[in-house]
Amino acid sequence: MSEAVFVFIGGIQPKTRVLDHTPRLCPACGLAQARLKRVDHVLSLFFIPLFSVKRGTPVLMCERCGYAWPPEWASPGMSHRVEKTDDFLRCSGCGAPLDAVFKYCPHCGRRV
Repeated sequence: MSEAVFVFIGGIQPKTRVLDHTPRLCPACGLAQARLKRVDHVLSLFFIPLFSVKRGTPVLMCERCGYAWPPEWASPGMSHRVEKTDDFLRCSGCGAPLDAVFKYCPHCGRRV
């Protein structure tokens, strides 16, 4: 009598989905390579994705350097001027403190 052996190759894998193909400026590298993406967890059987198990949170992710940040930091309606205070520079759009060497605000991604 022969015995049958069944091998199950599967599991839950991350899958990155692009939600919006509009390029945005990356605050880390300064290039317009950031896209709105979401990392979902999908159940795969023999390396074939079957269905989504858990939906991820949308983030802006740079395709060049890999930096990721929440989409709220890049609101298009903000005015982005730099205000000089006693100790440091401050972005008037988001109010974040800035170093004098920054070309882009690291919090909202706009050019200083």
